[in-house]
Amino acid sequence: MISRSLRLYRDAYRGLPPSVWLLGGVMLINRSGTMVLPYLTLYLTQHLHYSVTEAGIVMAVYGTGALAGTFLGGRLSDRFGFYPVQFLSLLISGFFLILLQFVQDFYGLCAVVFVYTLLGETFRPAISSAVAYYSVPENRTRAYSLNRLAINLGWSLGGGLGGYLAGIDYQLLFWVDGVTCIVAAVFLRAYLPVPDRSQPVETESRVQVSEHNSPYRDPLYLVFFAATTLFAIGFWQLFSLVPLYFKQFLHLKETQIGLLMTMNGLMIVFMEMPLVYTVEKRYSRFKLLIIATGVLLVGLSYWLLNTGVWPVLALVSVFFNTLGEMLAMPFMLSFTVERANAQNRGQYLALYSMAYAVAQISAPALGSQVVAWAGFSVLWIAVMGLSLVSAGGFWWVFRRVKNAFPETA
Repeated sequence: MISRSLRLYRDAYRGLPPSVWLLGGVMLINRSGTMVLPYLTLYLTQHLHYSVTEAGIVMAVYGTGALAGTFLGGRLSDRFGFYPVQFLSLLISGFFLILLQFVQDFYGLCAVVFVYTLLGETFRPAISSAVAYYSVPENRTRAYSLNRLAINLGWSLGGGLGGYLAGIDYQLLFWVDGVTCIVAAVFLRAYLPVPDRSQPVETESRVQVSEHNSPYRDPLYLVFFAATTLFAIGFWQLFSLVPLYFKQFLHLKETQIGLLMTMNGLMIVFMEMPLVYTVEKRYSRFKLLIIATGVLLVGLSYWLLNTGVWPVLALVSVFFNTLGEMLAMPFMLSFTVERANAQNRGQYLALYSMAYAVAQISAPALGSQVVAWAGFSVLWIAVMGLSLVSAGGFWWVFRRVKNAFPETA
């Protein structure tokens, strides 16, 4: 049993190109220093003494900049290539993070936050394009899982260290976050090979590539985007209103809630790669159905919260939520790459990332309105409903792909 498990782990990580591992290292360095965002609201209210409303406006500006930056990153990646976009995004955003600590005027702060996120979020579609370029169909989903592993491991390290540094001096957050962005840029430039832009990304089957030049003119992918957005709005409740529910109704302590959020990251770090490897090896032709299954598991995790008020439900809910996330997100990315071509890949990946940016802005606002109007029980039912509609959308896309290309769906 132990030897079989060890063999599974070995096989899950075997065969990934060195450049994919280097990209994971870049992401780990970058995310290990991500400290400003988790503590930005506290910094604004406790250190700069802004009101909660003003802090909310700054966070809304942050989300707006992220949405615009993601769109811009896709365009720039297609126009100039993902390599310079990644490098410049990390480098410039690092300097803007360091600058941010010296700006205390409210409108100046909003302006710097917007520019920082506008430039910083161009990194998202660029690194997704890079993972697609340096991987092949046989290991592409695992390559995205490795990238997610680096993100979650980095967030865990950065979040914990950020709390310690904030207790000493909030200014340290900006220095460490900014410097790690610059270090990640230098690491990328020093070790990652410059790509040959004339070499196209190998997709699993060229016939699945959309005939449209833009994702915004691809009806099938727009349905995929809408389904992803609905999923993301529901999924994002885990980090916005679920902790509040755990506190108020399940009477968990802050430390217990923190451990549950840590459990989400650790499950991804230790389980996602073997899980994706096992599923992809057997069911690679059914990516959209795997995605739909993951979406339904996320919906189930919220529905379970309506079955009682026992603290153990928190553990079960987070487990199913994370399991669904691990099944859905890596395959969403690999389908997006397969749908795009070399000329518009950045735009497809940018539109995919924009689904999560939209959710990051809208999920807390919509969820809080539902709670204020009808309570948490109605919110969990609504999120389950969103998950059902989202899964139906992925099923519809699967049927369309299967009917058009029965040998590849």
